[in-house]
Amino acid sequence: MKYDIIIIGSGLGGLVCGAGLAQKGKSVLILERQIQPGGSMQSYRRKDGLSFDTGLHYVGGLTPGHRIYDIFSYLGLMDLPWHRMDDSGFDLITIEGDTYPIASGYDNFVDTLAQYFPKEKDNLRKYVEMLQDVNRKPFTTEVLMDVFGKNAYDYLTETFNDPLLINVLAGSSIKMELKKESLPLFTFAHSNSSYISSSWRLKGNGNMLVDKLVSHLRENGGELICEAEAEEMIERDGHITAVRCSNGETYEGDIFISDIHPTLTFQLIKESSRLKPIFRKRMSSLENTIGAFTVSLVLKPQTLEYFNHNKFIYRKANVWEPSDENKPIDRVMASCLVPKEGKYATQIDLLTHMTWDRCKRWENTTVGHRGEDYKAMKQQVARECIELAETQIPGLSNMITAQYTSSPLTWRDYNLTPEGSAYGMRKDYRNMLTILSSRTPIPNLLLTGQNLTLHGIEGVMMTAVLTCAEILGPEHTRNIINL
Repeated sequence: MKYDIIIIGSGLGGLVCGAGLAQKGKSVLILERQIQPGGSMQSYRRKDGLSFDTGLHYVGGLTPGHRIYDIFSYLGLMDLPWHRMDDSGFDLITIEGDTYPIASGYDNFVDTLAQYFPKEKDNLRKYVEMLQDVNRKPFTTEVLMDVFGKNAYDYLTETFNDPLLINVLAGSSIKMELKKESLPLFTFAHSNSSYISSSWRLKGNGNMLVDKLVSHLRENGGELICEAEAEEMIERDGHITAVRCSNGETYEGDIFISDIHPTLTFQLIKESSRLKPIFRKRMSSLENTIGAFTVSLVLKPQTLEYFNHNKFIYRKANVWEPSDENKPIDRVMASCLVPKEGKYATQIDLLTHMTWDRCKRWENTTVGHRGEDYKAMKQQVARECIELAETQIPGLSNMITAQYTSSPLTWRDYNLTPEGSAYGMRKDYRNMLTILSSRTPIPNLLLTGQNLTLHGIEGVMMTAVLTCAEILGPEHTRNIINL
């Protein structure tokens, strides 16, 4: 059988493209190397029967009038049990022991922070206007080029006078990579704006979202095959004609979408009349963002009341500075799973950054075969994360019955992310070539996913809609989202 669309990778971008295109009547096949779909959206289950998320902690903008709400509604994702986080402070930023709430609603956001920084109230209003303006702009390549060439840190230091407030405004950015010298204002603004409008957790695990998208795909005639790793994309006469997979099968299609890392995508094309050496070299030389280290904790029954916000905890007012990995962990995000019933938490995730350099000595190892030194490193970092979190969650270490950890090596091996990058390819406001289009030099090969324009759930979903627009035409996507 020959398919209209073949998608390589079933991360969020691949699933959104597949479900959306199948709904438009296209015959769609998604190929996934793992035993289950979802990429960083999937959950994993341990022997205690509990499920743990890998990349889904909270979502912003799930109210009418926002782009992400429109996409979720179109794909049936608003039917899932979404739980609204505290409007008075969905993120609590603690710096050197003092805590500052990030409130939902733009006016509420300004008024709340102005209580701590009264001299900055007018500047906070300007900041909110900027966030809304960036969020309102059409999400097109042309507009992106116009707003991309501005530096986030420069904007903040030019807008605000109080260095502490600049740290607070970036305090929830453990969920992204901050780089003073290169981070585009566009990336920073999009990563914060939707959460301020409203923030939500899923009452359940990330597999609920994945399963919904897979059901949507299949209900519209699409197919998903797991344990089918793409080994080669075959090009003939300047077009991709088929994908050869590890299961021994070759699948033919008219249009191909890659949801895997661009460097790996082009490595799959062994011979090409369209991929010039200079293009391959540029793709392989693009930098990746920092990785993440996570600690998933199982708690004793009825020891900690659920908290309906995220805690971002910093030892020092150095949010914009990289951590010194020769010293104990100095920043951590604590996110609480919504309990199935009652008021007590059962699980907490801790998240911090970790560079590839810290993992490099084990880069030639595989899961479960990394040795005692690796285990010791993970145990030490986990202890440091727990100790720092305990400054805001007193007694946490005595509440734990089990813990599970992952490092950038884990991300690399499960999600095929080079250097275990957690947030895709690094964007640099000084270099427009770090923003990748969904188009490629091969006319019937498109890209999607977090490595293109934006990372995160909102960014990946909007990028997926743009990828679909390349196939369907923008007029067919306007009923989904105002691009």
